[in-house]
Amino acid sequence: MALRKVFHEGDEVLRKKSRKVERFDERLAELAGDMIETMHHENGVGLAAPQVGILKRLFVMNIEEEEGDVVVINPEIIAQDGTQKEIEGCLSLPGLYAYVNRPEKLVLKYQNLAGEEKTLEAEGLKAICICHETDHLDGILFCDKAEGELMHLNEDGELVAPNKRLDEEEG
Repeated sequence: MALRKVFHEGDEVLRKKSRKVERFDERLAELAGDMIETMHHENGVGLAAPQVGILKRLFVMNIEEEEGDVVVINPEIIAQDGTQKEIEGCLSLPGLYAYVNRPEKLVLKYQNLAGEEKTLEAEGLKAICICHETDHLDGILFCDKAEGELMHLNEDGELVAPNKRLDEEEG
């Protein structure tokens, strides 16, 4: 396995629609392994193939420790319910965060590395991650859905306007 370069906003590949995966072979497994290694190296909870320059409908995530790394191929959100508004960030927009509205719960249909069809129910952070990564596959970044401007996080995990220095104290 190898670390892959994570592309940042402004790179054209992030704005293109990914193609459906048709071949479930060793090359696909190698790509997924590289993406998992890269996601962990970058301290992310998810990583989509376009973020490493590959226009395939594939993402990896690791939300729940007991579940471990999950490889999602050809995802399709088939049901969603409720709404939640949480702070999101992205490895392709390092250091920037914003509030985004996402479904509270969803049902995802996808394929695993063997090409087998699976379904997954998700809520909370897992639902956010699935929506965020699926958006990447359609050339959409979280900043496109952000409520308000992009912000930085201070040491306490609070959003701070980008024109404010991170070490400035509220007064």
